[in-house]
Amino acid sequence: MTVSNESAPKKFNQIQDLLKIMRALRDPDHGCPWDQQQDFATIAPYTIEEAYEVADAIARQDYDELRDELGDLLLQVVYHAQMASEQSHFQFDDVVESICNKMVRRHPHVFGNSDQLKQGKPDWEGFKQQERAQRGDDEDTSALAGVPIGLQSMLRAKKLQKKASRVNFDWSNIEAVLDKLQEEVDELKQAVASGQQEHIEDELGDVLFCAINVSRHSQHDADIALQKASNKFERRFRIVEQIANNDGLNLKDLSEDECEDLWRQAKQAR
Repeated sequence: MTVSNESAPKKFNQIQDLLKIMRALRDPDHGCPWDQQQDFATIAPYTIEEAYEVADAIARQDYDELRDELGDLLLQVVYHAQMASEQSHFQFDDVVESICNKMVRRHPHVFGNSDQLKQGKPDWEGFKQQERAQRGDDEDTSALAGVPIGLQSMLRAKKLQKKASRVNFDWSNIEAVLDKLQEEVDELKQAVASGQQEHIEDELGDVLFCAINVSRHSQHDADIALQKASNKFERRFRIVEQIANNDGLNLKDLSEDECEDLWRQAKQAR
C-alpha cells in the first residue's frame, strides 16, 4: 500500500491517516527499507527518547514543539501496534480498547455508581493488585510487586521507595533521610580510598538511591531536579567559555584553581 500526493487527504488530522501511513512504511513490497527492518527491540529506545523530548518541551513551555513531540510519541504507539498486528498479537484498536477499559475501571468515582462516586481519590494500588490477580500474576505477594525491572533507573528507584512506604517501611522525616545520605557519602569516600571498583560502584549506587529518597521526601521529582541542574551547568559553562575566550585563554591549558575562578565568575554573572 502506498500513500501518494494524489490519493492522500489534503489535510492529515485523523488517527486513520497515521495508521495508513505506518502500514505503507512497513509494507514489505513498497515500504521504506529502514522501517521494514525494525522490530520491537530496535524501536523501544526511540520510544523512550520521544517521551523525554515531550517532557523537555513541557519544561521549556514550548507548546508548538510539545505538539510536534506528542505527535512523535503517538507515532511510537502506532509503530508498535503495527508490528504487533503483523505478528497477529493485537491491533491498534485493541490498544485503545485496553486503555479505555483501564481508565473506566480505575475511576469508579467518575464512571461508577453513586456509592463509588463518594469515594473520592481512587485506590490505584488496589486496582493494580486486582488486575494482576485477574491476569494470574498474583504469585508475587511482595509489597514491591509490579515494579518493572526495565523502568528507567531513577523512576524505578522512586517507585520501589513509594511501595515500601505504603507498608510503613520508610523514614519518618527528611532530616533522617539527609543523615542517611551523608552516611552513604562517607561510605563512598571509603570505597574510593580503597580503590576497589566494584565497591565504589556499589556505594555510588547507594548514594544515588538515597538522593532519590531525598527528592521523594521533599516532594520534588529527581529527574526534573537533575535536568534543571544540568541546564544550569550548561548555562554557566558556556559563560566560562565566553569569559575564557574574551581573555584569550584556552580551558585545556588552565589549572584546576584557574578553572574554579572562572566558574565563580560565571556563577556571579548568572
